[in-house]
Amino acid sequence: MNEGDRKIRVLVAKPGLDGHDRGAKVIASVFRDAGFEVVYTGLHQTPEMIVAAAVQEDVDVVAMSVLSGAHMTLFPRVKDLLDAEGADDILLTGGGIIPEEDMQTLKEKGIGRLFGPGTPTTDAVAYIREWFQENRQPEGV
Repeated sequence: MNEGDRKIRVLVAKPGLDGHDRGAKVIASVFRDAGFEVVYTGLHQTPEMIVAAAVQEDVDVVAMSVLSGAHMTLFPRVKDLLDAEGADDILLTGGGIIPEEDMQTLKEKGIGRLFGPGTPTTDAVAYIREWFQENRQPEGV
């Protein structure tokens, strides 16, 4: 394992009223298989619930699945709440039906890489591992 002595902790969240959670469950399973510690919040989470869980569980990453079209509201709201909690060092990433131009706008607001339908799950695993090595590894490891 390249992550050092501890596992990468990821919170997989399904915000809003969208009830389609198959993708979130698949990515949670992929992350577990990759050796990550995964917390899955379940359906219908508010941004406040997601951030509270992220802080309580001391996660490195919040990965949200947004299929409802509310990505331009949900991602910035969760990012703002993380920042307000002093958890601005948590990577906020995710996926869903998100147009490329919206992905770019969200990136400019401090949101991590976002993944669309058909993206290989290995891309998300590799992205999180790279981010972790650059941002969470102790010096000299």
